Amino acid sequence: MENVFETDRLFLCVFEDAHLDYVKQFWGNEEVMALCDGATSHEILLQVIEAYRKCHEVKGLSVYAVIDKETNEVLGSAGFNVTSSLIEVELIYHFSKKSWGKGYATEAAKACLELAKNHGKVQLVTASASPHNTGSLKILEKIGFTFIGMKWFDDTEQEEPYYEYKI
Repeated sequence: MENVFETDRLFLCVFEDAHLDYVKQFWGNEEVMALCDGATSHEILLQVIEAYRKCHEVKGLSVYAVIDKETNEVLGSAGFNVTSSLIEVELIYHFSKKSWGKGYATEAAKACLELAKNHGKVQLVTASASPHNTGSLKILEKIGFTFIGMKWFDDTEQEEPYYEYKI
């Protein structure tokens, strides 16, 4: 397991196929993903894991498994949707329901900002969340993102609060 960052309680690691059962608890869970355009079909979750693994290999940044250091359990994911350029990346994070309210998302999101700073190419990190996802919106503000305004997103077919963080 390739560890890319460590915090007091968490490891951020490159996803492995062995993480599939954990991934089903967040990306494959309708309740967890209700405000994020719905759950991903369990049949394609291995492809998602593989895509994030390859993104890390090629670009040096990706979405990572967030692992509890004490239990070795995958609690969720955090990292970056990377397009063709690394100058601007999008921060995302998703956690299993049993991990909510324990500060893991905030801790992992802060770690991701450090990863972006250390990468060397990233200049801007963007983020958005459903206007109903008050927990995620609070996290973005707590870790230093600036609210830019409301922005339409085709994938979720709604206007969402849009944030930026300049590296």
